[in-house]
Amino acid sequence: MDHTPVTDWITEAASAAEKQGSGDLLRIVLIVMFFGCILTAWLLLRGYRQKDD
Repeated sequence: MDHTPVTDWITEAASAAEKQGSGDLLRIVLIVMFFGCILTAWLLLRGYRQKDD
């Protein structure tokens, strides 16, 4: 197995990141999923709350 210097790894990673694009769609999907999970948990926990009447 050949030894690859760390600088080559960093250079390859930087050039690959430029080719991939910004990934805005993935960020939006993750944010919506995060807030959807919070909203679902809030609704479920709200439904299990017992009233003190």
